[in-house]
Amino acid sequence: MKSMPVTPPSDKRISQLIDANLDRAREGLRVMEDWCRFGLNRSDFSIQIKNWRQQLGVHHHNIYRKARLISNDPAMGVSHPLQQVRSTPEAVFIANSSRVQEALRVIEEFTRITDPKLCEIATKIRYETYEIEIKVLNTTEGRDKRKVLNDCSIYLITKNRNNLEEIVIQALKAGVKIVQYREKFLNDNEQISQAKGLASLCKKYNSLFIVNDRIDIALAVDADGIHLGQEDIPTKIAREILGAEKIIGRSTHCLEDIKNAEEEGCDYIGIGPIFPSETKKQLHPIGIDCLRKGLSSTLLPAFAIGGINQSNINKLNKLNNLRIAVSDAIINSNDPFSRTEELLNFLK
Repeated sequence: MKSMPVTPPSDKRISQLIDANLDRAREGLRVMEDWCRFGLNRSDFSIQIKNWRQQLGVHHHNIYRKARLISNDPAMGVSHPLQQVRSTPEAVFIANSSRVQEALRVIEEFTRITDPKLCEIATKIRYETYEIEIKVLNTTEGRDKRKVLNDCSIYLITKNRNNLEEIVIQALKAGVKIVQYREKFLNDNEQISQAKGLASLCKKYNSLFIVNDRIDIALAVDADGIHLGQEDIPTKIAREILGAEKIIGRSTHCLEDIKNAEEEGCDYIGIGPIFPSETKKQLHPIGIDCLRKGLSSTLLPAFAIGGINQSNINKLNKLNNLRIAVSDAIINSNDPFSRTEELLNFLK
């Protein structure tokens, strides 16, 4: 395909302007590229951004470079106070993405007639940077959620109680970092209303809010993720619906279930029931030996679940890397704060 001709701008100031904004765009892209490469470990993002940088480099013609204004640039070295408050890598990434978009817009406006190919490339890259911003933010959000998940030792599963919010608040204050909303009796409107309240509480305490089974409700309240049973929607479909940043957990009852959950890309698993459970009466307890094998066979965050309470938790004290999921032990306690503290101390 024959390349479009480049006509030197009649005004040298236009060439200087184009040169400056090509430099600005390519520099900003390099910052974005390196954060995706080293910070997010996303080679797909870094390769895409590098390709944009190379495309602009090919069209950074000598007619622009030769017009470069350096020593007489009136804005050289000028900074802005807001540059000093970018305290996170994400803030630096967004600032540079915005810088790239602004520079590309300037290039578009001043090359429509004289350099149509560069104008076309600048337009295409500008729109694509909007998309990659969202992808990077989602990746960062997912990374942050999984960091919280990895630090969780107690997983609270709710039951419908008149004072449920107050119970959850006490558990959160005591140190719970992940709460699963499980509700089988309220209608959808009631569940959404209750889930929104709990999700807001979890966000306030920098804790994860997971919805049991119901992807629609998880989406409606912008939950951090979903928990699925063995007979629920396949993980692949759940991931397509929720996106990469959300957390997906799966109940497992044997080593084969655990292996499948890993292969499917689940973020965590529940292993159980360990003891007889009022919640899952139809399931037979798998026992402590099976739990021990399951914990040793997976690198995923794995929560022992099923009938764990104050009277039997000491039976688990010799297990390494123990995490537990509980419901009645906290929800039905007369003092949810103290009971949560006791469980957390046991797991230290």
